[in-house]
Amino acid sequence: MPRATAASTRDRILDVTADLMRTGGLTAVTTREIARAAGLTEAALYRHFKNKEDLLTSALAERSPVFVGILNDLPQQVGQATVAENLRRVAEAAVPFYRQALPMLSAILGDPNLRARHREWASETGRGPQRANTPLSAYLRGERERARISANFDTDAAAALLLGACLQRALFDEFYGRLFDGQAIAEYAAALVETLLSPAE
Repeated sequence: MPRATAASTRDRILDVTADLMRTGGLTAVTTREIARAAGLTEAALYRHFKNKEDLLTSALAERSPVFVGILNDLPQQVGQATVAENLRRVAEAAVPFYRQALPMLSAILGDPNLRARHREWASETGRGPQRANTPLSAYLRGERERARISANFDTDAAAALLLGACLQRALFDEFYGRLFDGQAIAEYAAALVETLLSPAE
């Protein structure tokens, strides 16, 4: 049997963590439970992740490939398709991503000590909640430079408006216990983008 590499062990830890977050919520995601499910000791987790916040946030970012992949691909989309189509793709992926993230975000914001530790971690790694806004705003600046949106279009505000609305939709869906509805999210994304761009094009 081949020996596990550090990369494969890290991947196994992330897979287990993401699965626990999806099936049991944040309360199920203790380092003891993660280690048990991954077949490791708790000490082994900290050879791959600085602390629990690092582990949870890494699992959220690296095991949510659709949203993260779309954000990473945005620089290559400048001038491609239409601005509306590109923004709809972002919004359609952002809503389920934020819904998955809400249990962890709630726990972080509700605990002053955890919030302080997470803020420190985000400052050190650059992986805080603003990470989604930055590439989206940069993409919109690229489209503005190509005159595909108006010259006075505020790209930072537009990124915040689009992603903030997606976060609110995720919050409402989670609060009311709505089942995932891809068609409804697509219609919501289309309405958001149309409203955002109508004065700008």
